[in-house]
Amino acid sequence: MKKLINDPRNVVRESLLGLAVAHQDIIRVHYDPHYVVRADAVVGGKVGVVSGGGSGHEPMHTGFVGRGMLDAACPGEVFTSPTPDQIEMATRAVDGGAGVLHIVKNYTGDVLNFEMAAELCAAGGIEVQAVVINDDVAVQDSLYTAGRRGVGTTVLAERICGAAAERGYDLQQVADICRQVNANGRSMGMALTSCTVPAAGKPTFSIGDDEMELGIGIHGEPGRERAPLKTAREITEIMAEVVIADLPFISGDRVIAMVNGMGGTPLLELYIIYNELARICQRQGLNIVRQLVGNYSTSLEMAGCSITLLKVDDGMVALWDDPLHTPALRWGI
Repeated sequence: MKKLINDPRNVVRESLLGLAVAHQDIIRVHYDPHYVVRADAVVGGKVGVVSGGGSGHEPMHTGFVGRGMLDAACPGEVFTSPTPDQIEMATRAVDGGAGVLHIVKNYTGDVLNFEMAAELCAAGGIEVQAVVINDDVAVQDSLYTAGRRGVGTTVLAERICGAAAERGYDLQQVADICRQVNANGRSMGMALTSCTVPAAGKPTFSIGDDEMELGIGIHGEPGRERAPLKTAREITEIMAEVVIADLPFISGDRVIAMVNGMGGTPLLELYIIYNELARICQRQGLNIVRQLVGNYSTSLEMAGCSITLLKVDDGMVALWDDPLHTPALRWGI
């Protein structure tokens, strides 16, 4: 194992220390338990937007805390769900009196721990609504989930819901928008290599130099099939066909398109994938109105990518374009 770390037991804490120093104008970090909040929290009268999950997926979720996106994020240990006390304290830290939305990826530990935290918060007088993201078209059930996994659409939901909350929408409105995003977003990923969890010290799985894993999860869990390695064009065609057919997306739809790197794939290659995706969308009559290309929901140093398409209307596009200022994403400031 070659990693730029000190002690595998302290990876998350030391990473948060660096995040706090690098972005002290945007976020504040609380330790023991760990959670990240926007620097100006609490914003009175504003719906709080909270998400979280295991570390190792950076910049999701801690890199998305700030104006126009998340009010707080709860980082668990690497590939491990955050605990109920983390989520409860983060929720309390951003409660401005208008309620709090929990955006939860559909992994069993995440769902259970967010539910427990919501119950604790409700007992303390905080209104909480939760929306579970389950956009992965690759597999119905996995080692980590009952039902579809929550992957790339989570990033888009955090952005759009964060903008809605920033505008002053009430909790029911923000939650309804989140459900709309989840209902209209679809994703699929693939991997060329495994990744190495620091505490494990060895790759999560083995894969041949001439193989790829289609439908991979962001924790390195297996997908729908192991197949011979293909070209970028062929890989994108395979993933896009499944994603487009699932909603289904139809000619005339307007979409936000995201090509997301798994952590070990250079932008040089991600833009090749995006070009292929854009070509496919044009052929299918899908109009890409906004796009993201880069590392947004990673799996440590795994080589691979995922694609996400979100069907949008004018309201969602307008929210997308609102000012945004987080460590990992910013525009309109």
